[in-house]
Amino acid sequence: MASSLRSLPAHSRLFALSVLATTLLAACGGSDGTPQAIVPPPPAVEATPLTVALEKIGSYATGEFVKSAAEITAYDAVSKRSFVVNALAGAVDVLDLSNPAKPVKVGRIEGQSVLAGAEINSVAVRNGLVAVAMQAKVKTDNGRMALYDANTLALISQIEIGAQPDMVTFTPDGKYVLVANEGEPSDDYQIDPEGSVSVIDVSDAKKPQARTAGFTQFNGQEAALRARGVRIFGPKATAARDFEPEYIAVSADSRTAWVTLQENNALARIDLASAQVTSVTTLGYKDNSLAANALDIQDEDGKINITTWAGLRSLYMPDSIAAYDAGGKTYLVTANEGDARAWGENNPAYVNGDTGKGFMEEFRVKHLTNAKGWSGRKGDDLPAHLNALAAGGLLNPATFAYCGAAAGTPGKCRDDDVLGRLKVTWTQGYQQNADGTPVLYTAAGVASPTGDRLMYDNLYAFGGRSFSIWDDNGALVWDSGAAIETFLASDACKLGSARSIPCKTYFNTGHDALAKADARSSAKGPEPEGLTVGKVGNKTFAFVGLERMGGVLVYDITNPRAPLQMDYLNTREGWDLDPAKNLDKVGDLGPEGLHFVPAAASPNGKPLLIVGNEVSGTTAIFQLKMTY
Repeated sequence: MASSLRSLPAHSRLFALSVLATTLLAACGGSDGTPQAIVPPPPAVEATPLTVALEKIGSYATGEFVKSAAEITAYDAVSKRSFVVNALAGAVDVLDLSNPAKPVKVGRIEGQSVLAGAEINSVAVRNGLVAVAMQAKVKTDNGRMALYDANTLALISQIEIGAQPDMVTFTPDGKYVLVANEGEPSDDYQIDPEGSVSVIDVSDAKKPQARTAGFTQFNGQEAALRARGVRIFGPKATAARDFEPEYIAVSADSRTAWVTLQENNALARIDLASAQVTSVTTLGYKDNSLAANALDIQDEDGKINITTWAGLRSLYMPDSIAAYDAGGKTYLVTANEGDARAWGENNPAYVNGDTGKGFMEEFRVKHLTNAKGWSGRKGDDLPAHLNALAAGGLLNPATFAYCGAAAGTPGKCRDDDVLGRLKVTWTQGYQQNADGTPVLYTAAGVASPTGDRLMYDNLYAFGGRSFSIWDDNGALVWDSGAAIETFLASDACKLGSARSIPCKTYFNTGHDALAKADARSSAKGPEPEGLTVGKVGNKTFAFVGLERMGGVLVYDITNPRAPLQMDYLNTREGWDLDPAKNLDKVGDLGPEGLHFVPAAASPNGKPLLIVGNEVSGTTAIFQLKMTY
């Protein structure tokens, strides 16, 4: 026994000795010689690691490329199954993870019996109960939330909810299922459902009861909200129709939820007891003239050029959000992907000027600021609503003189190797009157009521290219700034499971074609999208998926004001191969949904990360490697 104990690590030795002492005391009697009942030892306390790294140990492949065949992931500890949204099939694939190194498909949850033509957008699991969010065939119609048994996959119940349910989650206490009903408009923007969050009491899983946390109380406050920086800009928009809930985080006490309104660049707070939205807070922007927020915005020079840009601002526009506690306070973590409204972009009528056929807000700087106006883009990518507003755009020399902007001319600012290739929103940054109408200028850059040019004081890009930590009121605590792109450009960053390929070789590449360096620099860069948090010992870690570049970043966020990068693993392989022709060789592309499995719930007793990759149609299983 003594030699066996000596072979154990110190913390394990102490635990073993305590168990032995308890057992001997029970067998021999207490200090007075009276026999004692055997008292089980206290549960082992999970050790706190010094470092954490990812190791890919398993994968399941659907064999489907660019069809969203593996998106959102969830896990049930009782059945040891992973549930993965397969949007292509309109179903949830069920994987046996008894051996996480060899996932095996054992079943499927179909949505058709609940809602004909349904598209499944999200899944969540708790204590053997599977919640599935289903979008109607006509996405502007109301959707459904359905509950299934994790073992039998039998339908337990279903309930009607809002339009386009996009994300589903359980509250920590298991009382509620929450669903973010995004309520996107029809492609021609003639139907725009109200966004909402369904608060569904599942105390009796056979009879779920739903309440709706909507935004109608903000109707009539649009001007005040815009003045605070909340983006409300859809055609004929009310606040309730324009707000599009994306992703939900819940407090540990199950009393409060926070919802990202991605397109609106805002955060909504919900009181769950009353199912009421209590506040909507703008998340603001990053000033890209600051070194901390430098970025690469040129996609055709084939070079890494992370630098500052006066007059450029990046909207955070987060997708995923998660909540965690630190120092007795709740903090929120967001992946700042960015997302533009692009409806009717494939409709010739819209790009030829018919504002009743869609709404597009994205436009390259070179087209927005062409001194000749933007009519040359008509029929191609000219937003009809922009064309109805004016005939061209100017850059304010007071801001953009550094790249040659002067009265009536953008100078070199619109060149491809300057600001020209960057995609921005035309809906923000131009001078406006008190009533929101544009201040007009002549083509020569002179303010005039008879002018036909917009004057842009600043340009606004999509997405923060970062992840952020906020307090529970939506105030920024920390942002990764330029750290993600800077790391991808560094010698320390390596690609592939073997970590042998320099990241800089494929810096800011795309995820659905042959890898080309710099391809995404003019459009949101690496695109942090999926995110989850997990606790190991006394430390909390954030896992951030980079949708375009691929791979998962790991940060220690225990101290919300000073996160530390722990690891980055990108399991895309064969970077010189065309993924459309070599799907079985290229590994994982386009991480979408990330799910952390703590050691206590894991099938192999080790913390795991399950990642759904929508482009490669693969579900990857990662194990955490830790040092102590």
